[in-house]
Amino acid sequence: MAKHKVTVVGAGFVGATAAQRIVEKQLADVVLIDIVEGMPQGKALDMMQSAAVEGFDTKIIGTNNYEDTANSDIFVVTAGIARKPGMSRDDLLNTNAKIVGSVVEQATKYSPNAIFVIVSNPLDVMTHLAWQKSGLPSKKVFGMAGVLDSSRYACFIAEALNCSIKDVRAMVLGGHGDTMVPVPQFSTVNGITITELLPAEKIEEINNRTKHGGAEIVKFLKTGSAFYAPSSSAVAMVEAIVLDSKRILPVCALCNGEYGIDNLYCGVPVALGANGIESIIELNLNESEKKSLQSSAQAVQTVVDKLALTVG
Repeated sequence: MAKHKVTVVGAGFVGATAAQRIVEKQLADVVLIDIVEGMPQGKALDMMQSAAVEGFDTKIIGTNNYEDTANSDIFVVTAGIARKPGMSRDDLLNTNAKIVGSVVEQATKYSPNAIFVIVSNPLDVMTHLAWQKSGLPSKKVFGMAGVLDSSRYACFIAEALNCSIKDVRAMVLGGHGDTMVPVPQFSTVNGITITELLPAEKIEEINNRTKHGGAEIVKFLKTGSAFYAPSSSAVAMVEAIVLDSKRILPVCALCNGEYGIDNLYCGVPVALGANGIESIIELNLNESEKKSLQSSAQAVQTVVDKLALTVG
């Protein structure tokens, strides 16, 4: 099997940790690119010097030049400024729009057929922007948020039930922000829905903690935001693409009528494989979940509209 080539854009905490996980899992050779001179080169060299101990044969290089990213199969875009305490993801809008727009233009110049996994915040809006800038079909441009939000949800469910997290499958839909929609009826422990296992008020408490999962970490760290779980979540998506495993994961995808959402990127379950998004899966949500998902989409639309004024 031919080796894949993955470029990780942004050698900060999320990008560098994602790059490390990709090479250690031997999923692909990695190019780590950043505008800061020397930083991606130094981190890549450090990772390569761990290969003998960790036992991986994949290669990683660091660069400041997009020519080195030529013919990449996948770009994981983590570039942008991180949140500080008290900031919402939307506060990053204008700065990160310029960064992500420029990244996508340069990346597509050297890898016109690549798949893009966007991690930069505000996630749904940056994914929409990347799709517009890339000129690629929407199945090749999508965002990482639902995997992360669902992983946080699973963590809190396992903690509440004192059970193995390996048996927990959690589902969070909607925009990556305070309007995200945890879906208890599609969140299970070894096939048993959590509504059978936990009282309604406990589920509500877990839902709220999940919605503010990122902010809770930002508050602790004070000078940065989460990176271990976000990098894991991005790499789970890379793995599904590289292995063509058709995993069903919640992903920020372009909806065209699904769930009553039109021409907008929002978190929904999809089958992910070698071509990117193979299909969007429509769950039979109850009225309250449907309403929450549409409100979440509306919140994303509001920020997309702001962006049109900024970059239009």
